[in-house]
Amino acid sequence: MRVDIEDLSIEVAGARLVSDVALRAGSGQFVGLVGPNGSGKSTLLRCAYRALRPARGTVRLDGDDFHALGAREGARRLAALPQESASEFDFTVAEVVAMGRLPHQSSAGRVTARDTEVCAAALERVGAGHLAGRSFPTLSGGEKQRVLIARALAQEPEVLVLDEPTNHLDIAQQLEVLALVRDAGPTVLAALHDLDLAAAHCDVLYVIRGGRIVASGPPDEVLTAGLLADVFGVRAHRVPHPETGAIRLIFDRLPAPRPPAP
Repeated sequence: MRVDIEDLSIEVAGARLVSDVALRAGSGQFVGLVGPNGSGKSTLLRCAYRALRPARGTVRLDGDDFHALGAREGARRLAALPQESASEFDFTVAEVVAMGRLPHQSSAGRVTARDTEVCAAALERVGAGHLAGRSFPTLSGGEKQRVLIARALAQEPEVLVLDEPTNHLDIAQQLEVLALVRDAGPTVLAALHDLDLAAAHCDVLYVIRGGRIVASGPPDEVLTAGLLADVFGVRAHRVPHPETGAIRLIFDRLPAPRPPAP
């Protein structure tokens, strides 16, 4: 499913946080949104999954205005994993993942054999099948994150919106989760904090600063030393991966400016 964000501006409490954003994710693409803290990444994604309404512009799924769809239809098409989404109610892991099936169930809320199979498969895919009977609040941060990703996968969306999905995960889990999301099949729009992970896993990157898109394109074309110095304030060294040849990034502080000559 294609995602088109057209001329999008977002205001919160009278302040313009995102301005005139245009973004496209082709069907099945993994599109990353990167930028410094406070640049507007989460605000933009919150509008993309309908937690906020735009002041102007449209979010379209295969041409349909997403904000005009009914709740059930919208949830069948798009699932979201916000940064802060963990409930502390005493549900089991299996019950949390089963919430992802609600858009597919009848008004009576009957759980089918397929619902049970999809939820179990989603937990296994994120390596959390053994946690099914555990109380969700007792899990570690990384375990909670994997369970919430399983809930999103159980929703069987055509579009998956992720806000910092690797939070609380160790490096092995970060690599596993991003590969899993990519292989799952939906179109993915994700805000990522780690630029090296973004470079390795995304088909297209959009760089946002001050609520505006300042660059977009394939990661190896976008993440130039000049852009990283300008937007992120770091000196970047672009090095090829020893096995794949893909560009990876190593960062240093920018050198301090020299004092003017006396």
